[in-house]
Amino acid sequence: MIVEQNVPLQAHNSFGIVAKARQLVRVKDEDDVRQLLADPELAARAKFVLGGGSNIVLTGDVKSLVLKVEVMGRRVVDDGPRAAIVEAGAGEDWHAVVGWTLEQGLPGLENLALIPGTVGGSPVQNIGAYGVELQDRFESLDAIDLQTGKIFTLDAAKCAFGYRDSVFKHQAGQPGDLGLAGRALILRVRFRLPKPWKPVLGYADLERKMKETGISAPSAQQIYEWVCAVRGAKLPDWRVLGNAGSFFKNPTVTPDQCSDIIAREPNIVHYPMPDGTVKLAAGWLIDACGWKGKSVGNAGVYEKQALVLVNRGGATGGEVVTLARAIQTSVYERFGIRLEPEPVVV
Repeated sequence: MIVEQNVPLQAHNSFGIVAKARQLVRVKDEDDVRQLLADPELAARAKFVLGGGSNIVLTGDVKSLVLKVEVMGRRVVDDGPRAAIVEAGAGEDWHAVVGWTLEQGLPGLENLALIPGTVGGSPVQNIGAYGVELQDRFESLDAIDLQTGKIFTLDAAKCAFGYRDSVFKHQAGQPGDLGLAGRALILRVRFRLPKPWKPVLGYADLERKMKETGISAPSAQQIYEWVCAVRGAKLPDWRVLGNAGSFFKNPTVTPDQCSDIIAREPNIVHYPMPDGTVKLAAGWLIDACGWKGKSVGNAGVYEKQALVLVNRGGATGGEVVTLARAIQTSVYERFGIRLEPEPVVV
């Protein structure tokens, strides 16, 4: 285990914000964590777990001890008649793992293609796209306790998945609460890919692709390619134009609230949910408030998708936060809806 000093983090956050980690440890396996915990000084430090940096906004140098997750490895754990179980290290690139599963002839993750970040971040955020959420394909994960060094396993129920939410985003409250923010580091994640495979095609963008191509029964590989094409057309490549993907969660409202908004805004994009609530498109709300293409300093709203905030070059975390708050205020004043950011502000 090597403790690195004053490590630049610009390449380790998808917004491309300039900041440093005062101290950083690269975690390649559980032994690195145990060595860290054996050092009384390091063990006592506050810790910040960093994966792909695709869901954070850095507002300055990180004073906490940064644990850069670099646990690698991919394998097929089981390939049975009802499902295949695949496992990937938390440091693996998410999109690369999606492509790898298809190469193994094991479909099921194709709707989640091209989402930035690492495998370890996927259950933290309960990533989702085009009708599939991580929890729909989740089997279990292994994590290590950052206080005791003990490895433990969580199933879906213990991860407490919600919309872009999990137990890893919550602090422990009362003794016995399972909130694991800052208390655990994910090592490996296992995914359950059901058999027989069934395509998930409910979204308008995919239905449009079916009409354009004349393919009514696409393969998993075709869906993967369609998702990559759609996301590539809508969302900027973070390596070219810094961003954290969708910046705000799509809000949910009651049917009555939705009807009230539709009476005033007939064109609002909305989706009925299985639980009876209605999900509103946050990007539409932001666009309706006139924010598309606008900037605060060097932070701006992407011209092609109002849900994405971008670094136009040299943006600070403070500028991104200021822009986000201004958008929240506009949306609340016009629609009475509070938008909730997806990224974590550090």
